[in-house]
Amino acid sequence: MGKERITASIMGESRTYPAGTTYEEAAREFQDCMKYRIVLADADGRLRELEHEIPDGSTVKFLTVADKAGRSSYIRSLLLVMLKAVYRVAGDNRKIERVGVHFIVSDGCYCTMKGETVLDQEFLDQVKEQMRKMVDDALPIRKYSVPTYEAVRKFRAYRMYDKEQLFGYRRVSRVNLYDLEGFEDYFYGYMVPNTSYLQQFDLKLFEDGFVLLYPTLEEPEKLPPFAPEMKIYRVQKESMEWGARLGIPTVGALNDYIVKQQTKDLIMVQEAYHEKKIAELAARIASHPEKKIVMIAGPSSSGKTTFSHRLSTQLSVYGLKPHPIAVDDYFVEREKTPVDEDGNYNFECLEAIDVEQFNKDMSALLAGDTVELPSFNFKTGRREYKGKYKTLGKNDILVIEGIHCLNEKLSESLPRDSKFKIYISALTQLNIDEHNRIPTTDGRLLRRIVRDARTRGSDAKRTIGMWPSVRRGEENYIFPFQEEADVMFNSALIYELAVLKMYAEPLLFSIRPGEPEYQEAKRLLKFLDYFLPIPSDWIPNNSLIREFIGGGCFDL
Repeated sequence: MGKERITASIMGESRTYPAGTTYEEAAREFQDCMKYRIVLADADGRLRELEHEIPDGSTVKFLTVADKAGRSSYIRSLLLVMLKAVYRVAGDNRKIERVGVHFIVSDGCYCTMKGETVLDQEFLDQVKEQMRKMVDDALPIRKYSVPTYEAVRKFRAYRMYDKEQLFGYRRVSRVNLYDLEGFEDYFYGYMVPNTSYLQQFDLKLFEDGFVLLYPTLEEPEKLPPFAPEMKIYRVQKESMEWGARLGIPTVGALNDYIVKQQTKDLIMVQEAYHEKKIAELAARIASHPEKKIVMIAGPSSSGKTTFSHRLSTQLSVYGLKPHPIAVDDYFVEREKTPVDEDGNYNFECLEAIDVEQFNKDMSALLAGDTVELPSFNFKTGRREYKGKYKTLGKNDILVIEGIHCLNEKLSESLPRDSKFKIYISALTQLNIDEHNRIPTTDGRLLRRIVRDARTRGSDAKRTIGMWPSVRRGEENYIFPFQEEADVMFNSALIYELAVLKMYAEPLLFSIRPGEPEYQEAKRLLKFLDYFLPIPSDWIPNNSLIREFIGGGCFDL
C-alpha cells in the first residue's frame, strides 16, 4: 500500500500534500509570490513538466517564462499550437507539403509553408484566430510515450519525413510525443500543461514566409515590435538555401551522408564554399584602396581569429600586405577587469579592453611608426610583450578582429572612412527536423567549451557557468551594432556539430548531478545524441573549425 501523504521542499518551504499531487497543483499556492507565470518545475536538478506528480522527499523550484528553460517551453508549446492551427485552417493535410520552422527574425521564428495552400494575409489571419481560440479553450497538451518504430510509422503517415529520417538513427526504444486535440508531433524539450499559458503571440507575413512572434526573456508578458534586421536575415536565408542545395537541411540528412561515407566530399564542398565567399570579400575590399582598416566583429566563438587570417591570405592575392591584429590581446590585466552583477569577471564589456592603448598603437601604425604589439596570456591574465614588432608600408592593411569592432568607441581615433566593417557569426543552417530548430547559440557554446578546454585551461563547468554573462555581453555590446556592418559572413559549417560531438561529450560528462551546470550539460548531451560522429581527419588545417578543435595552421 502506497503512502497517502508526501512531503517536499518547495521554493525553500516544507510542504505536505496528498500523494499524487502534481507540480501544477502545488504551483497555484506559489503563483502569487512569483512575478511571472510558472511553467516548469526543477525537481532535484531535473526539469519536470507541471502535470507530473511530486515525488516524496524532493526539492522543487518553480520556473517561469522569465527563465531560459521556461521561455523555451513557452515557445515550443506555441509552435505546436501554430502548427495545429495551420493544418486546421488548410482543411486537408494533403494541401500542405511541409511547414518549416527555421531561424530567429525580430524575436520570433521565421517559418515557411509549401503545398497547394496559398500563404497570404487572409490565411494567416485565420491561423491566428484559430490559435487564439485554442488558447481561450485551455486545451491540454498531452505527453505520451510510444515505441520508436510506432513513432516512425506515425511520422511517415503525417508526411513528417524529416522526423522519420531522424529517428532512423535513434538508439532509444521509445519516443515521447505531444498530442493537442489529435494533432501529434515530436518536440525536443518540454511543454506547458495547456494552451491557456500561451497568451502572448502574433503572426506577421514576411518575405516568402511568416514570423511567429513571442515575448522576450527580459519582458516575458509583452510582445516586442516587429522590426526585422534585413542584413542578418539575408545571410541566414542564404545559409538555409545552401543547406537545401546540398540536400542536408536536417540532422537526419547529415547522418545519411555519414552512413553513406560521403563525409569527405561534404567537407571539401563546404570548405570550398567558405573559401569562395572569403575570396569574394577580399576582392571587394581590394577594390576600395581607401580602406586601410578591416574591422571584424562577431559574438563569442564565431571564428573571428581564423577568419581574419584566411581573409588576410586572400587579400595578399591582390597585392595587399595584411596585418592581423586581435583586440583580445588588449585585454586589461585580470584584476582590472570589470565584474558583472553576479560578481564575475565581465570579459564582454568594452571596459575590459585597454581602448586607450589600442587606439594609440593603431594610430601609430597608420602613421608609419614601428610598434611592439602585445599578446594576452589567458591563463595568467596578463598582457605580454615578446618582441612582436610591426611597421606598415604603402600596400599594408590592418585586419583587426574582436567582439567590439563594429562599435566606433573602440576605434574612435581611427578615420571612419578608412574602415571596412565585417560581422561574422556561426549561424547554424541545420534543423533537427522540420519543426525543431537548432539555436545558433548552442553551436557557439559547444565551440567555446571545446576551445576553452584546449587553450584556456577552462573546463566545461566553468564555460557553461560563464555563458549567461557572455550572452548578456553579446546582447549589450555586439548585436546592437551588427546591422552597421558592410558585409556579414556566416562561419558555421554544415558538418561541424558532428565533429564537435567527439570533443564536447567527454567534457560535458565531467559535470556531475547536483552541480548548477548539470542541467545544461545534460541538455547538450541529449542534443549531441542526434548526431553520428565525424572524425576530424579530413578537415583541412585552415578550416574555421580548427580554431576550436586544434590542429590548425593559424594556431599559435
